[in-house]
Amino acid sequence: MSNNQVVAKVGDREITKREVEEVLKHVDNRAKAEFAGPGGIKKLVTQLAQQELFYLDAVERGLDKEADYIEEVEKTKAALLRRYAIDKFLNAIVVSEEEMQEFYKKNKQRYIQPETIKASHILVKDEETANKIISELESGLKFEEAAKKYSMCPSKERGGDLGFFPRGRTVPEFEQVAFTLEKDEITKKPVKTKFGYHIIKRTGRREAMQLSFAEAKDIVKRELILRKQEEIYFSKVEELQNKYKIEIFI
Repeated sequence: MSNNQVVAKVGDREITKREVEEVLKHVDNRAKAEFAGPGGIKKLVTQLAQQELFYLDAVERGLDKEADYIEEVEKTKAALLRRYAIDKFLNAIVVSEEEMQEFYKKNKQRYIQPETIKASHILVKDEETANKIISELESGLKFEEAAKKYSMCPSKERGGDLGFFPRGRTVPEFEQVAFTLEKDEITKKPVKTKFGYHIIKRTGRREAMQLSFAEAKDIVKRELILRKQEEIYFSKVEELQNKYKIEIFI
């Protein structure tokens, strides 16, 4: 289906597939769920068609000639032009491979991947249940099986696996214990957090390491572009201030 395909017509006004897609880009997730599937799209198109009725009625009544409306249009056009001009100016800023490599060399300490550990956990509501599970684990129950059987966390589907994470990513009580465990060690007593009681098993560890340029390139590019955008933006502001006078009255 072409984006220009007409999906509805109200009087001489046409609504295209492209317009529907643009509306969908700006609705929240709950509304997107409401408009999902063919039935949902038809519902959205119907709503847009109903809104067009008010447009046709407004034109017929001459509302588009009213001073208040014209004033609002001019405000909207000015705001849109400001945003468009700034976006066009900033989006034109690029960085070269040489600039990125130079920035990386001067700032290598910024691109050190911190120590991370890999851990699994079983989350339950109360300490009594947690202690019962610990006893079962000590009697031979596999941690992954216990997680699938008892854990309240969605990670239960992966046997409790939380993957790798650095310090500062989890709640302090969990982190403090998890980072002190040895590989494959399981906590002897439950760890209480605001989420409940955790039984933690550390399954891996990665030392802090320096990222190579290739590994850090995307991060370097984003940082460098943001820096250049800020620098060039204020340089342009200074240039324009010399051309157009600014007066502040507060």
